[in-house]
Order: sequence, then C-alpha cells, then structure tokens
Amino acid sequence: MAILNAKIPEGSLAEKWTQYKNSVKLVNPANKKKLDIIVVGTGAAGSSAASALGELGYNVKVFCYQDSPRRAHAIASQGGINATKNYQNDGDSVYRLFYDMIKGGDFRAREANVYRAAEVSSQVIDHYTALGVPFARDYGGSLTNRSFGGVQVSRTFYAKGQTGQQCMLASYSSLNRQISKGTVTMFSRREMLDLVLVDGKARGIITRNLITGELERHSAHAVVLASGGYGTIYYLSTLAIQSNGSAAWKAHLKGALFANPSFAQIHPTSIPQLNEYQSKLTLMSESLRNDGRIWVPKEKNDKRHPNDIPEEDRDYYLERRYPAYGNLVPRDVGSRAAKERCDAGYGVGPTGLAVYMDFRDAIKKQGDKTIEAKYGNLFQLYDTITGVNPYKEPMQIYPSAHYTMGGLWVDYNLMTNIPGLYAIGEANFADHGANRLGAASLMQCSGDGYFILPFTISDYMADQIKTPRIPVNLKEFDEAEENVRKRLEKLISINGTQTPTFFHKKLGKIMWDYCGMVRNEEGLKKASELVKELKHEFWTDLKVPGNLNELNQEIEKAGRVSDFFDLAGLLISDALNRKESCGAHFREESQTPDGEAQRNDDEYLYVAAWEFKGEERPHQLHKEKLKFEEVEVQVRSYK
Repeated sequence: MAILNAKIPEGSLAEKWTQYKNSVKLVNPANKKKLDIIVVGTGAAGSSAASALGELGYNVKVFCYQDSPRRAHAIASQGGINATKNYQNDGDSVYRLFYDMIKGGDFRAREANVYRAAEVSSQVIDHYTALGVPFARDYGGSLTNRSFGGVQVSRTFYAKGQTGQQCMLASYSSLNRQISKGTVTMFSRREMLDLVLVDGKARGIITRNLITGELERHSAHAVVLASGGYGTIYYLSTLAIQSNGSAAWKAHLKGALFANPSFAQIHPTSIPQLNEYQSKLTLMSESLRNDGRIWVPKEKNDKRHPNDIPEEDRDYYLERRYPAYGNLVPRDVGSRAAKERCDAGYGVGPTGLAVYMDFRDAIKKQGDKTIEAKYGNLFQLYDTITGVNPYKEPMQIYPSAHYTMGGLWVDYNLMTNIPGLYAIGEANFADHGANRLGAASLMQCSGDGYFILPFTISDYMADQIKTPRIPVNLKEFDEAEENVRKRLEKLISINGTQTPTFFHKKLGKIMWDYCGMVRNEEGLKKASELVKELKHEFWTDLKVPGNLNELNQEIEKAGRVSDFFDLAGLLISDALNRKESCGAHFREESQTPDGEAQRNDDEYLYVAAWEFKGEERPHQLHKEKLKFEEVEVQVRSYK
C-alpha cells in the first residue's frame, strides 16, 4: 500500500525553496566521488541533470537510445523558454508566472512545486546565456521577449524558431565537458528495459544495447528518469517517432505511482495530416500566434482561396470568443475551439479539418524582414512540407497530440514513492496540472536538471555514503534481466502477420477518437473494450522479423507498443474516474452552457496517483489532496 507524502517544506510559499536549501542534508566533495547516479535520458532535463551532477563530483552514468544526446526530442521545442526577468517592464514577476501556470493548469497542480519552477526560471536563462545560447536581442543588445498563450506579459526568451535546439546544444556542451573530465560516462544506443530494486530501493537498470542486442546491467546508488512523456500513444503526434513512455512505465510496474495519466495535451497549431501513410505530424510553434491571426470562413464549406475571402467574410473566432487573450489563449482552449469550428462545418482544406493562421496583417505592418527574423525557419519548414509560402497565403493548422502533463508521481524532492528513484522533466507530473502553458516545458526540464535536482538528491545521497558500490551480480539483477529476456523472446516468438506499427497506428486511432480532445463516458468505455481486443490481437498476431542479438528496430517498436497498450488502459481508467472537465481533460458531460470546461472541485481537487497491483488486476487509486493557500481556486476564464 503506497502512502503519499509530498514532503512540502513549511513556511510561506515564497520562502519554502530558500528554507529547504538552507536545511537540506549535504554530501561533501570526497564522499560524492564514492556515489554513483544513473540518469536515463539526455534531453533538456537529462543532459542538464547529468552535467550538473557530474560538475558536483558524483559519478554519473547517462543513457540514451539515440546515437547522440543531441538527437533528444527537446531540440524540437521551437518557440521559447519562459523566465521572470521582466525585461519588458510589463508587470511580470515570479508570482505572476506561478499564478499563470496554476491557472493555466486549471488548478490541478501542486502549489509549492509550481512556485519553485517559476522561482528558478531566471537562473535557467542566465545559465543558458552563459553557455552561449543565441537568444534574440533588441536593437540595444539586451535579450528580448515575446508572449505565449494564457498570459498577458512577454516573458518568453527565444532563438528564432529553434530555441530547443540551441538550448540542447548548450546542454550538450556542458555534458561533454563532464564526459571529458571523467565524471560522466555516456551510454548511447541503450534502451532501459527494467528498473532494479534492492531492498526496496532503486539500485540500477537493465538496458539493451540496440546495436548488438546484448542485455546489460548497470548499478548506482540512485536512478533518475528523464525519459520524457508518452504522447506518441496517439501514434500521430508532434513528437519524435521514437519518443515513448516505456522507461516510466517499467518503473511503474516496479511500484512507482503513475499520476494523472489522462492529462494529455493537444497542441492547436500543427500542420494537418496530409495522408494516411504519415507516421508523425509537424508542430508550428505557438509563438506564431503572436502575429498570426486564426480564422475560418463565415460560410460553411467555403471553397474560395483564402486570399480571395474578404475581411467581412472571415471569422476570427478566438478574438471573437476570447477578447482578453485573443489568439493567445491556452492550448487546450485553442484546440477545442478549432475542433468546434471544424465539426460545425467551417473547416478548410481538402478534409475540412484545418483552420487558417494568417500573417497578412503582421507582414503589412512590420514587413517581411521583421517577420523572417522572428519566424523564418518555421515559415521555411511549412513551405517545405506543404508547398505553400506563408508569406503569401495563410498556413493551414489543426490540433495534434503534443505533450503529457501526467507522469510518475514525485514529491517535493522530485523523488517517486520508490526510495532512490527520481523523475524529472516531462517524465513526472508535478508542474503543469491539467494543461501546460507554452514555453514552460524547457523551463521546467532545465530547472529540474540544473537547479533543483542537484539540491534535492543530496538529501537522499547523504544517507548513502556508507553504502558501497552496488554489485550487479545480485539476485535482483539476475531476476530483472531474466524477466526482460523472457518478454523479448515472447514478443519475437509470436510470429504472426502484422507489424508493431500496424498495431500502434490502430491503437493511436482509438485513443484519438475516444480519449483525445473530447471525451465522454460512452466513448471511454468503448475505447476500453477496443483496446483490450486490439491488445489480444497484438499478442497473437504480432510479427517481429530477425532475432534479438542484432540491430532490430522492430523488436524495439514491439516492446514500446506493448507498454502503450497497458498505459492506454490506465489512461482511459483515469479519464473515466475523473468525471469533470479540467484543462486538457474535457468530458462532454461536464461543460458550461457556452462550451467551456466545468470543474468539480468538491470531488476532484486531487492528484490521481495509480498503483500497479499486478497483471490483469485493476490499478489502485491514491489521492493526494491539493491544498491552495496562496491562490483562490476559481473558474478559469480567458474572456
């Protein structure tokens, strides 16, 4: 029976983190050299954590399934990274960023964690600037900002439309510095396939060498999961094709609680699906909504070229419905609004599942060169994919699966309920509630890795200095490796007729149709049955060619898809349990007369943390009640 203790420090919200740092247990430099830490993942969270922990003197082993940490999906974070510098002198502050995140998440996040994320945001910008990230600057040479959805200030720092790539290059350089110094050992082309517990503590992982197929054992005094989210459960998403939730799911099967799995974000500005053969979708950054105006024709099924539709025949529906925020409403609000217009028959394009994002007015006012300086690579990307020049005519966009706010449950220390197992970045649930605001992902991941985990992990590591290095010949490692081998052999022995991608695509369609932007009781129950049927078909008709002892991408896919089937079941159960609408979780039975999300704070003001109880047995729900001491819980409005 898991017991939830968030371990939130005493004191006022603004003082908790400072008081925590003043009282946390420390490890002296000589003892750090005796302690090993495993970091799984090398994105914004993993690379920053590994380099920071290496800089402190710990022995760090870092793992990624790519050939280089540079290929982590954080490079695709286009639009920017938030921080409370208030360079614009427009009223921003740590508290305002904190409140925007709490409100944007529809009051379903933990106050203390969110405030801390806002508090360290400025340190993140200073650090990245020192590492050489070429953030945009104004005419005087100072760093400049733009705005993102769900806020009324400009706090987003950016490097054109490639902020994530530039931040990853900086983190990669700091990681390489520690690799060259010998404090960090890099294991690329490895996939974590199990977590090893010794006496109830996280003490290592089992990995598969993706080149040779060899199973490997790695031990440490603590394990940090920085493995990202599970948005590719929808198959078509803005995420890298190989992005997956398997590392977190393996930890869940070993006892780590999974929190709010149904909180999955749909991004409103993706290039629409072009054909049935696509394996992913492409994001058009939220930053574009600073200058792009979103509209549909006022007449249904209007087939005129967008440039031929006069102003009086255009419906700028976000500006009409949400005048206070206009096109910069939060992502969940913007996505549902686009879906509503398309479902009502006002959509554009060959399928009717698209709306326009138009830069005509911005180009007239600011000129091509100014728009190119802000968004040039994004415009080029859109032109390359669609053959349409967005300088000359509007982009077509439609919502797509993008990010997951749910993840492993963690306390204030970013530790799961398994001692010694930490989850940072998108792998945990802690900072975004039911909806993430734009440009807050890089902020959270980098803050967790560079400025939060290095403090909190010392509290646990201080009690490990008398623990010798963990041998990998323990029976717990034997059992874990054998279980991994048996599962791989089971997958390859089915010898059916259909590929892992065939099943992934069908699973994604079920999840998108019944557990995507809009959900209801009947649809969720139908999805549950459909997933069970498809899972049975998967385990009886899967075809994995080749063998285990070689480079075999099909066995990699098969393992991840098998985990997605189980995760899909939990996601649906969580969505069924939460009979309210909040943020990205929109239940049709729970909406206001004008179609906005309607929360039920009396019954659902909690974090839903689910415990695995065994194969074919229902999960057990644990509730962490959310207490709001600094903000008033109220109806979220962007009108």
